[in-house]
Amino acid sequence: MPMLPPGINDQVFSGTLNRFRDVVGADWVFSTDEDVALYRDAFSILWGEPEERVASAAVAPADVEQVQGIVRICNETGVPVFPISTGKNLAYGGSAPNMSGTVILDLKRMNRILEVDDSRHYALVEPGVSYFDLYSHIQENELKVWLDCPDPGWGSLVGNALDLGIGYTTWPFRDHFGAHSGMEVVLPDGELMRTGMGSMPGSVSWQDYRYGFGPQIDGLFAQGSCGVVTKMGFWLMPEPEAYLRGYVAVPRRRDFIPLVEQVNYLENLSLVGHVRYGSPLGGTQFRPPLLNALQENPFPPDEQLNAIARQVNLPFWRVELQFYGSSEGVRANWQYAQRRIGSAIPEATFEEGEAYTFPLTAEQIEAEEHKVALGIPNMAIWEFISRDGRRPVVFDGHMDFSCVIPRSGEEFLRAQEVFHEATRDLNTRGMLPFGPFTLIQSSHPRNFLYLAILPTSRTDSAINRNTREIASRLIDVAAENGWGLYRATTAFQDKVMGTYSFNDHALRKFHERIKDAIDPNGIIAPGRGGVWPERYRSQREDNA
Repeated sequence: MPMLPPGINDQVFSGTLNRFRDVVGADWVFSTDEDVALYRDAFSILWGEPEERVASAAVAPADVEQVQGIVRICNETGVPVFPISTGKNLAYGGSAPNMSGTVILDLKRMNRILEVDDSRHYALVEPGVSYFDLYSHIQENELKVWLDCPDPGWGSLVGNALDLGIGYTTWPFRDHFGAHSGMEVVLPDGELMRTGMGSMPGSVSWQDYRYGFGPQIDGLFAQGSCGVVTKMGFWLMPEPEAYLRGYVAVPRRRDFIPLVEQVNYLENLSLVGHVRYGSPLGGTQFRPPLLNALQENPFPPDEQLNAIARQVNLPFWRVELQFYGSSEGVRANWQYAQRRIGSAIPEATFEEGEAYTFPLTAEQIEAEEHKVALGIPNMAIWEFISRDGRRPVVFDGHMDFSCVIPRSGEEFLRAQEVFHEATRDLNTRGMLPFGPFTLIQSSHPRNFLYLAILPTSRTDSAINRNTREIASRLIDVAAENGWGLYRATTAFQDKVMGTYSFNDHALRKFHERIKDAIDPNGIIAPGRGGVWPERYRSQREDNA
């Protein structure tokens, strides 16, 4: 027997599913235990526990009219639905709803690529279109545009953008929601609406100007529950003539501060694309000098760390810069980057990496390790988080702790120390990168993303309990320091929204007023983003 939505009895639920079958056909309503289990969050930190978020059924419409029919039925019966695009948002909740018992509204059948224009550089797609789908369409039609892809590339453009996903090329395109232009939405009452220029009948500039006229409401549908997005436009990157990759290395821990300042300048001028920071020392845990030092003190003072770097003959930090444009332009910008960084950090060293002109050959694509920098979706990220003998914990999945901090070298070094101190008394099982060699993500154009990958398991509940304890502590400590998460797995969305508490949670109250006004029956994704309709507000976690 499925777990039903709160306040819904068997008769109402069964009748609702029968009405769904009338709309989409019997084959596209899923209610058996075996089928519904496919919508579990494969990376759930509550796997197999009473609190795990599980669906009661799923329904897969084929077009907008069927979505409208489903939403209208839900308003009449009170059964809530949770829209997903392809359900691949792993580490942030996957295809599972925020509230158990909710029916999954699976939009995977709505997979049409409606338009791709390689002179105005945009695409218009339905939610079931994956990055692989659109990439294949571009290649088959020899179009001169690139995607900006997340890792991995199997998910939906629409779904990734609506959860504020990010990518790896140049800054106007790496912010996937920021690169959208226009959407079509089925509202909670079943009415169909288009935003931006699409709200004008006969508009020919829907994907050219995202704002249209009047108040901007697109953001209500990002991490939101104000409707079901059925079409979305995206600005695409023109295929450049050339690409060049350059590497910069610096010898000391605190060299990170001027390094970030100089790289920020280059990126804010749009001279470089995605910036990849890292520490070569982070891969040397088994080098005796480093291993011995970290056993004595997991976070030695800077002088000792710098001495170890010299002893093992490695730089402390290394940054990878991506240059796009003309053949002459990418080399000129690389030379300028060397001159500017070298003036600020005389000990910096420089190395030229891969250089390409486009289009690439099949051999070049195969050989390239960081394919997403070239707009090529792939699944290589799984090699980084797979089961293998290098992992101190055997795990089935992970949740991401995704914390936004200022794009400042000094703030990042402080965050390393703050998070290390906050977790040193917890059982981290060797998984937390809260030490002096922490990786930092820089996919957002104006901030750093302090990302930690925390293990989850479907066989060892102790791993999940431990991860929940660590994640809860990290969220609290981040908020105490003025840092906030920008997205979170379903089990922590209430807690994260609770940290955005200025003026007695004025933001959440505003969201709730909007939600109650446009969705009075609370039938679209209750709880998503930490926003609950009045009908289900008692379901909100007490610690929010």
